[in-house]
Amino acid sequence: MTNDFIQLAFDRIIQTRTYTAVVLRNQTTRFAIFTDATVGRFLQLHLSGEERIRPHTHDLCSLLMQAYDITVKQVLINDVQDTTFYARLFLEMTKEDVQQIVEIDSRPSDCIILAFLHNAPVFCTKELLDKVVPFVE
Repeated sequence: MTNDFIQLAFDRIIQTRTYTAVVLRNQTTRFAIFTDATVGRFLQLHLSGEERIRPHTHDLCSLLMQAYDITVKQVLINDVQDTTFYARLFLEMTKEDVQQIVEIDSRPSDCIILAFLHNAPVFCTKELLDKVVPFVE
């Protein structure tokens, strides 16, 4: 499933009051995915290990997946058009003793949070790396 994919690592979160930039990297390229500020606050809570008073939407998704023995296999960021990124979430589940991989179209910000929560790898395609605007400080 990961033959032509390039694994990405989390580089940093840049948080403002109005947006969040999640910076991802591989050995040669860094790029940012911009999303709303709530995503950054959730990621910062998760990364800092702070206890959340109430479950967030991603916590609910994780609890549902846990209840049905569904695991996050990987995330693939597969396209960018203008400044909008596209991603696929790969889930693994066992149904009637048969393991199945389910692929779901999703916002990269949601996928990245689920990948963080479940220690799942994040990948992109070579074509995506050729299209992104490199992140420079």
